[in-house]
Amino acid sequence: MTVAGWSLTACGSSSGSGQSITLYNGQHEQTTDSLVAGFEKATGITVNVRNDDEDILADEIVTEGSSSPADVIYTENSPVLEYLQSKDLLAKVDPSALAHTPSKYSSPEGDWVGVSARVSVLIYNPGLIAKSQLPTTVLQLADPRYKGELAFAAGETDFQPIVTSVARTYGKTAALNWLDGIKTNSASHVYPDNETIADEVNRGAVAFGVVNQYYWYRMRAELGASNVDAKITFFAPYDPGYVLDVSGAAVLKSSKHQTDAQKFLDFIVSKKGQEIIAHSISFEYPIASGVTTAQPETPFDQLQPNSITIPELGDGTTAIALLKQAGLL
Repeated sequence: MTVAGWSLTACGSSSGSGQSITLYNGQHEQTTDSLVAGFEKATGITVNVRNDDEDILADEIVTEGSSSPADVIYTENSPVLEYLQSKDLLAKVDPSALAHTPSKYSSPEGDWVGVSARVSVLIYNPGLIAKSQLPTTVLQLADPRYKGELAFAAGETDFQPIVTSVARTYGKTAALNWLDGIKTNSASHVYPDNETIADEVNRGAVAFGVVNQYYWYRMRAELGASNVDAKITFFAPYDPGYVLDVSGAAVLKSSKHQTDAQKFLDFIVSKKGQEIIAHSISFEYPIASGVTTAQPETPFDQLQPNSITIPELGDGTTAIALLKQAGLL
């Protein structure tokens, strides 16, 4: 997410109840706009949306405390929700909503529900580097042979789960050495976000980078296949760099509209809400209500990510500390 600000989504044709909730949205707006429109039409409840980076929204919620105007927070990644959960700021999700999503993709404590998923991949420009020359493991990103060829976004919350996965697998010292190697290899190609990585790789400014899969699919949809030179490939099956990220949503304990906020969560994990994700240009994987993506991408059940769990990914503090120690934040 790079666009911040307030926007009021138009209420659907069944509106008129005068009810409204406020959504702090750290998800991509393509996904959220479609879900909000569907929810408003189905319920008549207006959703006031604030868009910003998920980590910024989480910090604001902590600062606002019981005075937060937010009723719901919707994020790209689970660590942000785990962080808010650790601050005891989240209400329990209604069991009916939790039942829509496999339990391994939601909070073990029932404080937030998993909505969709994406997976980390390598995006590369075959004009600059052959697929056979790419790293097959995440540790190889620090190999000196890739100096000047690697791009990554150290400040992206999408990258933190990879750092956590590496640290849990190999230890913090090894993870820090790995980050130092990545810092050296990326040189001037440390970018602010995954969109920039995808664009720079596609135009041939850098050979390859690490992003989530949907950035490439979305770029291809927006630019047209003939205008996209970049390709994507996966790390080796179950490698610590091959991480499944879960996007989720939660209701704040401080919400004055608990019933309507819970209705929003129930909608986005219902079959209707998941079908919106399945057919949207977000190219994320729906993970609830048995819905599968309608988009032409690697099927969800064919992915082979690292087995790291939601609790093991934690609240991101380990990754942030390591990134700071490496001078990348």
